[in-house]
Amino acid sequence: MSERLSSVQPYALGLFRIVIGLLFACHGAASLFGVLGGAHGGGTVPVGAWPGWYAAVIQLVCGGLVLLGAGTRSAAFLASGSMAYAYFVHHQGDALWPIQNSGESSAMFCWAFLLLVFTGPGAFALDRVVGGRRTGVEATPAASASRA
Repeated sequence: MSERLSSVQPYALGLFRIVIGLLFACHGAASLFGVLGGAHGGGTVPVGAWPGWYAAVIQLVCGGLVLLGAGTRSAAFLASGSMAYAYFVHHQGDALWPIQNSGESSAMFCWAFLLLVFTGPGAFALDRVVGGRRTGVEATPAASASRA
């Protein structure tokens, strides 16, 4: 059973990345463009408003990059940091636990993106397609040994 689960791990990680990226990008789109219910129950965040507008731009751009699997580790690192900031600056002062301070989504996004920093994009990522064509077979140890 363990071997079977391990063999599909890149695909599960790829699907995880896609869902997390999509959900994060939706938060940014809602705040910037007023779609999907808008920011905080309606409307948009005023352009240049600190920190809401900048957070929404990070959410939209980094969420889109993570969704596509392009620059995944860097985008996930920035997204994770923005969610840590959101949690500790805007939520943690209200109460200790995320369930008490309405910071569950910030905390979960922070940890989900931090996981992607360390695991990489998994399957279905543009990073893998572009990177695979650039390095080709030369990246494998067997190819290096056969040329020596």
